[in-house]
Order: sequence, then C-alpha cells, then structure tokens
Amino acid sequence: MDRLPVFKALGDNTRYAIYLELARSAVALSTGEIAERLGLHPNTVRPHLEKMRDAGLLHVEVVNRGTVGRPQHLYAPAADAPSLGLEPPAFPLLAGLLANLAAALDPRSEAVAEAGRVHGRHAGTQRADAATCVAAVTDELAELGFDPAVGHDGRTATIAFTRCPYRELAEAFPELVCHLHRGIVEGMVEVLGEVEVARFATLADRDPCQVDLVAR
Repeated sequence: MDRLPVFKALGDNTRYAIYLELARSAVALSTGEIAERLGLHPNTVRPHLEKMRDAGLLHVEVVNRGTVGRPQHLYAPAADAPSLGLEPPAFPLLAGLLANLAAALDPRSEAVAEAGRVHGRHAGTQRADAATCVAAVTDELAELGFDPAVGHDGRTATIAFTRCPYRELAEAFPELVCHLHRGIVEGMVEVLGEVEVARFATLADRDPCQVDLVAR
C-alpha cells in the first residue's frame, strides 16, 4: 500500500477516530452506526469514509436485505490496511498455540464452559441496564462479532449466530471454542435472570450455532 495517501487520509483527527472505531469493531459498520458511536452526524461521517475508501484503507460491502429503500453500505478496514497496533499479528498465532495446548490437556467441557461463564458474569453486570436479558445477550454477542439474529416463538427466544469471529479455531477445536461461547451466554443469563438456556447448538449439532433462551 502506498503510504503517502494513507498518511494523508489519517492525518485528520475525525478520520483517524473513525478508522480506529472500525479497526476495533469485530463487524463491519454502517455510516449511521459509526456516527452514533462517535457522536457525529452521518453527513459528517460520510465524506470521511469516502476519502478513506479512495485511499484504499476501507472495504465497502453493499447489503440489500430486501427492504424498501437504498442498499446499506457497511465499512471495514481493507485486508491490507495498517492495523495501527490494534491487532498485532502475534495474537492469532498465540490464540492457536493456546488452543493446541488446551486441547492437549483435554479439559472437560464444563471446565471450559466455566471459563466462559467468568466473562459472561462480568459482561452481564456491565449490561444490567439493558431492556431485557435477551437484548443484553444479543448486544454482547454483536459486540463480539457473532452478528446475532433473534427470533421469538412464544416463551422461547432463539439467537442465531450468523457469523463466527473465531470460525477457524472453532472448526479446529469445537470442544474448546464452542463451549467457551456457551459459557459466556450462560454466565450472562445467570447474572441477569429472566431467562434460562434451554439449548445451545454448537458446530457438532445438526442445526449449529444458535441458543434457545426460555423465560423462567
């Protein structure tokens, strides 16, 4: 990547803040989402996004979900864009090494899930002001990059994980990654109440990657 256009694009404080927000996000963001996170007007954000895209810093995905209106543009750092130190290349390597080590130790699934519950309890406490437990869990999973989709059927709320940010590791070590994920959800539900986990489907299941939450 030509460094001069990159430096020029990131030399503006607002553009730099927008780029940091996108680099930290586990999922691509729309103009409106970026504006809301930074307390800016979408019309202010839009030309900055275009300038960074022209510099090769951003990848733009056009999404049309079949609804009325214009397609939505989702922005994320380009594959060869600088990470600015937010995700050192050593982190994916370290995650893989730790997963190999944990798999070699052959921990029980409940011990793995309990490690996830520790984070889930903390996350639940941080989201105690959410409208509902389901909303809190959904927001946490969205922030982690699972792009959750919620469906309701009477007393049951099903949260499907349309994207797995740890897909590569999950396919290699499903007993570790999927049960850690299960533990996060269970830990949040434990703290927030209202619902309980009726079923958590992992990659090993026929209809994987979703959780059923049932009202207590």
